[in-house]
Amino acid sequence: MSKNKGFSDTSANRYSLALYELAHESNSLSKIEENSNALLNFIYNNKDFSNLVKDPTINREVLTNIINKMSESSKLENLFKNFLNFLISKRRFFFVEQILKSFLEICSSKRGELKAMIKSAKELTQDEISKITEELSNNFNSKIKLDYSYDKNLIGGLIVQVGSIMIDTSIKNKLQQIENRMIEA
Repeated sequence: MSKNKGFSDTSANRYSLALYELAHESNSLSKIEENSNALLNFIYNNKDFSNLVKDPTINREVLTNIINKMSESSKLENLFKNFLNFLISKRRFFFVEQILKSFLEICSSKRGELKAMIKSAKELTQDEISKITEELSNNFNSKIKLDYSYDKNLIGGLIVQVGSIMIDTSIKNKLQQIENRMIEA
């Protein structure tokens, strides 16, 4: 099973890199990024479509028709539509979510952005998120692409991760440290 997982990760990375190179060469990178985000949002927000995408047994003609209709109604970039149809023809469409996530990470990386993750114990406003992003950008001397999530289990505080650097100021973490010291004593 783990051998298959590795193969799928490797395949997805190759396809996403190929999509990046094609989009870059055709000067349609920003449009393909838009299309990728839109398709990923559709996968996340539409359970039926998500199940359809993840089912490797779906007939290729059915998938091709769906993609072509989506392309007409959503005005997908022709290169993007052709790429999706290529995945269908190679029976790799069930990797599309993984491929597009990897593609977006490549785009972000090529722009020099660092990926950061923040979890907070209280819901942050857009202004607070913007200030944190700006502060992280200044501290790391790089553009920051921030993934924010609210986690009520933290009790209080924040968890910030930029690359391999993690700062955990959550009360949950502090309580865990106190508990560990009491066990050791």
